[in-house]
Amino acid sequence: MENQENIKVKVIPGGPLMVSGTCEITHADGTVEVKENKTTYCRCGLSKNKPFCDGGHKGTEWDK
Repeated sequence: MENQENIKVKVIPGGPLMVSGTCEITHADGTVEVKENKTTYCRCGLSKNKPFCDGGHKGTEWDK
């Protein structure tokens, strides 16, 4: 995948990282996935859909 645009990362207080732009994710099993537009990534470790945020942090005291 060629990087033809800027990727922006925003830290959402008490929530995930929001990545804007196209990025390629290589999972632990070696599979590769391309995400476009906006994607949120887990920072708290509570997501059941890692590396993506599933809102698992909501209703907890996690606030980093």
